[in-house]
Amino acid sequence: MPRPAWWRRAAYALKSLGGPLAAGALAALGFPPLHLLPVLPIAFFILMRSVDRAPTMKQAAAVGFAFGLGLHTVGLYWLINAVLIRASDFWWFVPFPSIGCGLILAPFAAVPAAFCRLAPAGWRRGVLFAGLWTLCDMGRLFLFSGFTWNPLGSDWAFHGLAGDILIQPVAWIGVDGLTLLTVLLAVLLPLGRRFVLPCLAVLVVWIAAGTARFYGVAHDGARTGSVQQPVVVLVQGNVAEKEKISRTDIQTVFDRYLRLTQRGVADGLTLAAKVPGAAPPVVYVWPETAYPGVLEEDGLTRTMIAHTAEGATEGIIGTLGVGPDGHWRNSVVAIDGGGRFLGRYDKARLVPFGEYQPPFLPLQIVPGGGMTPGPGSMSWHLPGLAAVGPLICYEVIFSGHVVDRHDRPDWLVNVTNDAWYGNSAGPRQHLAAVRLRAVEEGLPIARAANTGVTIVYDARGHDMGRLGWGVEGTLVRTMPPPLPAPLFARYGQAIPAVLCLLSVVVALTRRRRLS
Repeated sequence: MPRPAWWRRAAYALKSLGGPLAAGALAALGFPPLHLLPVLPIAFFILMRSVDRAPTMKQAAAVGFAFGLGLHTVGLYWLINAVLIRASDFWWFVPFPSIGCGLILAPFAAVPAAFCRLAPAGWRRGVLFAGLWTLCDMGRLFLFSGFTWNPLGSDWAFHGLAGDILIQPVAWIGVDGLTLLTVLLAVLLPLGRRFVLPCLAVLVVWIAAGTARFYGVAHDGARTGSVQQPVVVLVQGNVAEKEKISRTDIQTVFDRYLRLTQRGVADGLTLAAKVPGAAPPVVYVWPETAYPGVLEEDGLTRTMIAHTAEGATEGIIGTLGVGPDGHWRNSVVAIDGGGRFLGRYDKARLVPFGEYQPPFLPLQIVPGGGMTPGPGSMSWHLPGLAAVGPLICYEVIFSGHVVDRHDRPDWLVNVTNDAWYGNSAGPRQHLAAVRLRAVEEGLPIARAANTGVTIVYDARGHDMGRLGWGVEGTLVRTMPPPLPAPLFARYGQAIPAVLCLLSVVVALTRRRRLS
């Protein structure tokens, strides 16, 4: 008996799309923390071969969709951990976060796979694909509140000196420019011997330029006229997410933060006293929502915190806020040495499905109806302190959108709580984004994380000290100086966008033969 048409179509789809789906999953192994870069040429070879063999543009789009589904489902596997924390309420939702995000993000791979067929097969098609892939990747900025997680350029952010050198080009072209370069190498390397040497030459130039910049800027001083950088005391409370959600022992957690702050500030004052000349200010930082109430409205608690941190100039504390509309906001507040309120910053980029719910979702899954966003990037000019740009958690992933371009700060502070995602790839991928923003902006960044990783990066993305995952403690460091604004900090994403458009033009321009 002949099989029905739907069966034949399903079998064909499985046969033609299974390879690209597996190739996308393979490519996800290049993301932090594995950084298995050799898998990328293999994965993209399978993808481009499938695109070439697809009989129509529509089927090429399906091939790209399958690749994107595999890439993002595996790359975001750790999202399941956030649901498992509340598994008793949302057990039915466990399979959906990773697969759902993969389905939402897969079209961003389908578009370049379809339209790269406008160029003839070979290097032109590969160059067109790389340009379109990167443009679509940049387009994720406009998905819901934005979801630019895991650009392929972040694959190069190895821990240690190798990563320090390899990520330096983002100071000129941003992580999206690095994504363009990564995809170009991945699609051109498998095309044959004549492309191997040029690709290796690009890598050599890349390493040479990264080395020259890394060691060259190491000798640059602080920006002319900048205020003395502070000593930061980063507090890592290591509070389990179930403990935060249940709120059963708030006093114990609060006492833990006070104890750690008192000890850390004492260490900070000792370090500040060793600095030649005038002692720098000491600033302590608590992670995202470390204080579970509205600290701005709680003068008694602010006074208690400031008394515990006696000697510190200011404190920057993750808390909750209430906007003019009466809705909750994810905030950080600054207080002075007497506990007086100095200012509040509200998170502007909210996590879709976590902090706010897109209107198309029929079921309410975000607790409390979600939050409302703040107005956007800003610089705090606190008394006696170098200008600081506050960032809350997820906001740090947005290349080119982390500082106020009209009021450039001297350093950045990022407070976060990655406890939702457990000891998985998620917090490491987030950490890679923090490091890349430091290089792109030429600004040192201090990151206080609830369960880790708490860290200080200098303006070259070099690790100045860290507290690992699951550790309770404080990290005390003098903030390194900022660098003059690099090329990317001045022109932002216009640079990788122009490079992508040039790739498209090169791929679609055919040389005329002389008669």
